[in-house]
Formats: sequence, structure tokens, C-alpha cells
Amino acid sequence: MSLFYEHHFRLNGLDIDGHGMCKASALLNHLQDAATLAAEAGGFHREMLMERYGAFWMLARSWYRLDRPLRFEDQLTVRTWHRGDRGAMMYRDYDIYADGQLVGESVSGWVLASLEGHKLMRLSSVTELAGTGGGELCKTMTLSKLHCPEELVQVERRPMRYSDSDLNGHVNNTRYADFACDAVEMDRLEEDRFLASMQIGYLAECRPGEQLDIQSGGQGDQRYVRGLDESGKSRFEAALFFGKAVP
Repeated sequence: MSLFYEHHFRLNGLDIDGHGMCKASALLNHLQDAATLAAEAGGFHREMLMERYGAFWMLARSWYRLDRPLRFEDQLTVRTWHRGDRGAMMYRDYDIYADGQLVGESVSGWVLASLEGHKLMRLSSVTELAGTGGGELCKTMTLSKLHCPEELVQVERRPMRYSDSDLNGHVNNTRYADFACDAVEMDRLEEDRFLASMQIGYLAECRPGEQLDIQSGGQGDQRYVRGLDESGKSRFEAALFFGKAVP
């Protein structure tokens, strides 16, 4: 048996950039909402994990791919499921539909961490996960650690601010997509191009008051971005792939 959750919504003006396309951060925010709602429906949501296990979900990696740009007032359906409770990372899969047509997919990797010390916990310790996976719907793609080229160049020193944070007190996962898109100057994107795929590795939390040195590089349709803290440690890495936007 396959268990999945569907999240329906319409893209509004806040989701869209100056090119008329859905921003990467907006799409990731909707995917994150779908994951949260699916966890609530499945009985393994944030509040239960905190109260019963002293744990919380932490996003480690995310990836998505689109066949075409998502645009203003597209009616989207995100169908999502998880792959089960084996190992240290739980993969969650997503299919993305626009006006009933499959236009993309996504995979995210989540780990279970303790509230005290953020130590990783085995998924099998959460009995509520048993029997709630996607079964035959599950994708086979796994997300390996990104390896950015060494020759990236610094494009800005970016302070982390209050407006970047969420209820956990650290920079929200979706904001790193904004940092990456700013670094590759998405506002100067050619009219016939769009961000067709993005992968982000979340390596360490950032909090308001910290600064990141944002580096970028690559060529053609493939670009890389990473953010380094004051000690030179990578806090996030991203790979962006651009495609042709068919009218």
C-alpha cells in the first residue's frame, strides 16, 4: 500500500520574480509546507516528536527539477510521501503538478536530531513511522554531498538578519535558495532561460548576527554557490542548473 499526501495551492504575486517565474525559495517553501502537513497527517509531526522523543526533523539536503517554469496563478498540486524508517536519513519524495500536468519532481533528505545537543537519532526509534511510507511510489534517487569547484570567487559578505530566521531561531532553509540566486544574479537571467534544477546541502545552522562569505562560480548552464563562515567552514552549498524556457 502506498500512502501519500496532496497539497493544493495557487501561486501568487509573492511567489513570483520579475521574470514572471516562481522563485526557487518560494517553491521550496511550498514543498516544506507539504512535508509539514504530510507529517501532521501521518502522526509524526513536530510537536509529537518533541514531546514523546525529545527530537525534531532537520532538513539536510534538497533537490528539485522542473520541466518548465512555474508561473503566476499556476494551480499547483504537490503529491508527497516518504520512503520509510530505515537508516539515519529519511527521504521524502514529491511530484509537482501544474493545472493537472506533471511538471517536476523533488527529493529531500531529513534527519532526526535530539533537542539537546542535536545528536542524530535512528528513524526506527519513532514507531509512528512504521507502515506510513510511499511503497511503490518511492523514487530511487539519493542525494550525495555536493562537491563545489575550488575556484569559486567571493561575490558578497552577507549578514544573517532577523528577517532570515524562523521559529527555530535560525536561518530558514528556503533563504539559502535566495542567497544562491542572488549570488548568480538571477535578476540578469536571459529571457529564454530558467532555473530548471537546484540542489542544496545544509551543512550547519546559521543564526541572526552571523555573517557568510558567499562564493559563486561555474560556467554555462551550471553554477555553484557556497557560504563560508568566519572560520572558513562551509555552512551551505548549492548547485544550480539552467534550461531553456519554452513559451
